[in-house]
Amino acid sequence: MSTALAVAEDRGFDAPPIVRFASVRKIFAVNGGELEAIRAFDLDIHEGESVAIVGSSGCGKSTLLRLLVGLDRNFEGSIRIDDRPVRGIGSECGIVFQEHRLFPWLTVADNIALGLASAAVDKAERHRQVERLVRLVGLDGFQKAYPHQLSGGMAQRVAIARGLVVDPRILLLDEPFGALDALTRQQMQEELLAVRERADITMLLVTHDVEEAVFLADRVVVLAPRPGRIRRVFQVGLPYPRNRGGLEFHRLREAILHELTHAAPEPAAFPSGNVKPVA
Repeated sequence: MSTALAVAEDRGFDAPPIVRFASVRKIFAVNGGELEAIRAFDLDIHEGESVAIVGSSGCGKSTLLRLLVGLDRNFEGSIRIDDRPVRGIGSECGIVFQEHRLFPWLTVADNIALGLASAAVDKAERHRQVERLVRLVGLDGFQKAYPHQLSGGMAQRVAIARGLVVDPRILLLDEPFGALDALTRQQMQEELLAVRERADITMLLVTHDVEEAVFLADRVVVLAPRPGRIRRVFQVGLPYPRNRGGLEFHRLREAILHELTHAAPEPAAFPSGNVKPVA
């Protein structure tokens, strides 16, 4: 087996994980019944790692991010950051969505500063942090620009800066470049790697794009269709910068695609769409 195709088992970390999902299960109420979105999800993420989660639509990828960031607390199992349970939205995590969600009436600087709305910082410190992030994402000179004056890639850089402005230890990315054209998406992927290196941050990425996952992540987690559960974890043993046209890159991408497109056996419980009536 190629070194780039090794399935992750024991990564040999000495320090405890920064994030631990343990036996996570999530059920939604749907049309008077219950829909099991995530089942028995176990994953450790270590400081400085970049982990990508891939899977078909509806397998619970974005739901996992919402649970980790504290937007949804109604689940079974345990999610811990630094061995402390997640009990709500905190400063440990920043999140970037597929759409930049910038306020059109605010400037670049003001949109970034929104991330500090609930932080106890004075005006001078707020300005300093915003300026630092503007430089970090390569938008110096655009502080007073409005969203309609930015390209799609520039707007997404503002969204990344807003996610980083509170100095989170973990950056969550939910299909962050899905709305961009192919060329801009590749440029933003390269920019994100540079931001990760400069900010020294842990990343958890949700994406449908297997090539993006291989390009950005240290590990790629493949989820089975609903209910979302881990089918396989691939260790990406490729050095940075990664060559998208390289043989090892291609082999790993094809192995992950094969894992995604060849159906696993359906779970025994709730075979009909994983929905059961409420008792």
